Amino acid sequence: MNPKERIKELVEMLNRYSYEYYVNDNPSISDVEYDSLLRELEGLEKEYPEYVLKNSPTQRVGDFATGSLEKIVYDKPMLSLANAFNKAEMFDFHERIIKQGIYPTYVCELKIDGIASSLKYVNGFLTLGATRGNGQVGENITANIRTIKCVPKILPKNLDLEVRGEVYMKKDVFNYLNQEKEKNNEEPFKNPRNAAGGSLRQLDPKITAARQLDFFAYTVVDPAKYGLHTQLEALHFLEDLGFPVNPNYRECGSIEDVYAYIDDWKDKRHDLNYETDGVVIKTSSFTMQEEIGYTIKSPKWAIAYKFPALEVETKLTDIIFTVGRTGTINPNAVLEPIMIAGSLVQRATLNNEDFIRERDIRIGDYVVVRKAGEIIPEVVRVNFERRQNTKPFQMPDKCPACGSGIIKNENEADYYCPNPECEGKKLASVIYFASNAGMDIEGLGEKLVEDLMKRGFIKTVADIYRLKNHRQDLMLIEGMGEKSVNNLLEAIEKSKQNSFAQVLAALGIRLVGGKVAKILSRYFPSFDSIRKASVEDLTAIKDIGLATAANVVTYFEKNDALINELQGLGINPREEYIPQEGVFKNKVFVLTGKLPNLTREEATAIIEKHGGSTASSVSKKTDYVLAGSDAGSKLQKARELNINIISEEDLYKLIGE
Repeated sequence: MNPKERIKELVEMLNRYSYEYYVNDNPSISDVEYDSLLRELEGLEKEYPEYVLKNSPTQRVGDFATGSLEKIVYDKPMLSLANAFNKAEMFDFHERIIKQGIYPTYVCELKIDGIASSLKYVNGFLTLGATRGNGQVGENITANIRTIKCVPKILPKNLDLEVRGEVYMKKDVFNYLNQEKEKNNEEPFKNPRNAAGGSLRQLDPKITAARQLDFFAYTVVDPAKYGLHTQLEALHFLEDLGFPVNPNYRECGSIEDVYAYIDDWKDKRHDLNYETDGVVIKTSSFTMQEEIGYTIKSPKWAIAYKFPALEVETKLTDIIFTVGRTGTINPNAVLEPIMIAGSLVQRATLNNEDFIRERDIRIGDYVVVRKAGEIIPEVVRVNFERRQNTKPFQMPDKCPACGSGIIKNENEADYYCPNPECEGKKLASVIYFASNAGMDIEGLGEKLVEDLMKRGFIKTVADIYRLKNHRQDLMLIEGMGEKSVNNLLEAIEKSKQNSFAQVLAALGIRLVGGKVAKILSRYFPSFDSIRKASVEDLTAIKDIGLATAANVVTYFEKNDALINELQGLGINPREEYIPQEGVFKNKVFVLTGKLPNLTREEATAIIEKHGGSTASSVSKKTDYVLAGSDAGSKLQKARELNINIISEEDLYKLIGE
C-alpha cells in the first residue's frame, strides 16, 4: 500500500475509533492500539505533508456527541496534549524548549484517566459544567456535574472563574457497580473511564448521581486575573477555594527530576484508587508558556508521558519465516504497529511450530503481545472473542531463503535448512557477528549488512574487515555520507580489540552464547588453543555439555580457513583471565529489568570483575537479584524465595564505589 492510501486508511480507522471513544464511550480498541495507529499517521504525514487530509485526527482535538445535550462553545479552546512514550522523547520535548532560550521549572501531575471537563462560576456560584468535546465545542452537563459531591457549588470568594479538570470514577466504585450489573444480568462497564463518560452524558441526573463520580481540578483559565504566575500557584489557589486537586503533584527543577518522578510513580500508581495512565509535565511559568506557544491542537509547553504497557493487544497480519545463523527456520509475527514498553513494535517472535499450534495462533487474529525478558516482543495468547474467519497455521516445507527442503530432528522443536550454502544462513551469521551480542560494530545494522551482501562487498564475516577497501563505493550508498563511512570503518577497526570471549560468541557456534564463550575462554584463551581442543577436553569443563563440546569441535574443523583469514586480518585476541577473589566470590546474580545507567553487559562485567557470576533464571542458588525498571516475573520469584533484591545503586555500594 502506498503512503497516500495508507494515510487515507488510517484517517478513516482513527475517526471511527475516535467516535466510539468520545461519543459512544464504548471503544472497540485499546488506548495503546489507538496511540500506535495515531503515531503511524503522524509519521506518514510528517514525511508526506502533501497527503494530509482535512479530516485527519491530527488536525483536531477530539469529537463531540450528536445527542440531545446542549452544545457549549469555548472562549478559550480546551486543547489536548502531545504524548511521549519514552525518556528520549521527553528529552526532545525539553530540548525544544531549551533551544528557545527558555530554562523552565516543570510541574509534574498524574494523568487521570477520565473525562476532561470545564466548570464556570459567576459571582462564586457554579453556573455551567461542560465536557471538552472537540476542544472548541463541548456539551452542557451542568446538572450532572452538580451531582458530584466533591465539586464546590458555591465558592468561598465572590469570583467569576473557569476551572478545568478531570471527572473520573474510583476503582472501588467501578467494581461495586459492575457487581450490581452482574447481579441484574446487565452488561458490565468496560473500564472506569468509559463508565465515567457514559455517566456524565446521562439525560437523567439521578442516574449520574448513583454512579458516584469524582473530580480533580488541574488548571485555571486566565490565571493572571487572579494574580497567579505559575502552575504551582494555580494548584494552591484551587486548593484554597475548596477544589479537589490531586495531591501527588511535584515541582521539578530539571528534566532529571521529571524522570525521577516518572520512575517513582510507574509502579506505585497501581496502588491508587483511580486509574492513571501517565504523567502530565507542564512548564510552570505562565509567562514562559506563552513564549513557548502552541500547535494547532496542543500546547508546546506541556506533554503527557504515557506509562509503558507491559502487555498489549494488536492484530497479527502475517506470519513470515526467517533463517537463523545455524539454519533454524524461525516464524515471526507481523503486527499492526503497537507501542510496548515505550517502543514501537511491528514484529514479534513466535518461537516454533509447537508454540504456534499450542496457542492456535492464526493470521488475522487479535493477539496479546509482551516484551519477553523485557526486551524481545513475544506473542502471548489469542483473543478468541475477536476471531473471525481465519485458517489454521501451516508450517512451510521449504527454506524461505534457498528453497531447500527443511528437516526436523527427533526430540527437537525447530526445523532446519540443511543446505550449507544457504544465503539465509550466511546473512544471519554476518548480522549476528556485527550485532551487540557479537562484535558490537556500531553502524553495521541489519539493513546495511543485507545491502552490502547484495552488492557483493560481504560474503563472509571476514569481508567486514575488508570494507575499508571499498571506501569510495560505500559513500555512494543512499544514507551513507563520508562521515557515516568513516565512523563505520573506525567501529570495525575498534572491534579488533574485543576480547577472545566476545569474538568466540560472535562466530555464532550453536549453543555458544556470551556466557558459554566466557567459560571456554578461561581454559582455551585463544584461537590456537581452542582449535586443538577435543570433545573430551571441553566436556571436562564444568557447565560444558557434550552437545556444546561437539558443536565447538565441528565448527573449528569446518571453518579452519575462515579462522586463518580472521587472524590474518588482525582478529587474534588472547584472553588474559585472572580468577577474581572479590566481594562477590561464589555469589550468583540474576539480572532483570532495565537499569538506570548500566547495560546488562556492563553490570555483568562489574559482577564478574569482583568474583561473581550471573545466571539466567532465579532459583534457590541465587544470591542476589539485580532489578531495574520494568522487572518482570524474576523479581516476583525472588520475593517468593526471599532472595536479596538490590538496585544499581546497591551494587555500587557493595563494591565500595
